[in-house]
Amino acid sequence: MAQTQTEPEAAPSHSSRLPLILGLVLMIAGGGASFAALYLGLLPAGHGAAHDTATAPAALPDIAYVALEPMVISLSDPAARHLRFSAQIEVPAAYQKDVELLRPRVVDVLNGYLRAVDLRDIEDPAALIRLRAQMLRRVQIVCGEDRVRDLLIMEFVLN
Repeated sequence: MAQTQTEPEAAPSHSSRLPLILGLVLMIAGGGASFAALYLGLLPAGHGAAHDTATAPAALPDIAYVALEPMVISLSDPAARHLRFSAQIEVPAAYQKDVELLRPRVVDVLNGYLRAVDLRDIEDPAALIRLRAQMLRRVQIVCGEDRVRDLLIMEFVLN
């Protein structure tokens, strides 16, 4: 029988820890240099630099509000329920007088719309967004689409 001699495997050599220590030292030195450069103002500080500049916020648009008188609308309900509604119309300031002149027509169209809305639609919690969009569209038709920016509901109480 032939004997095969196996040479004992060489013990795994431990690699030097020098690259690890050198990398750690370079990382600390780089962090310190970055901090010093930002602290001394040699590099821009990213999003924080935008706050340091003297920029004024954008000017507000030239708008005005036309208040509508509070309305009490009797709903088509056997229990004789009522809706108390008040709103303001957001308009460009140049058209404020025009919209104030048309306020009776706006009240009329909103009164007619709210009387026709089904009570189940008003009681739905998500309905206010839909009702507001419908009322805004009607006000824009009465006053002119370019004269009315938005309809702000101040009071919407169902009793």
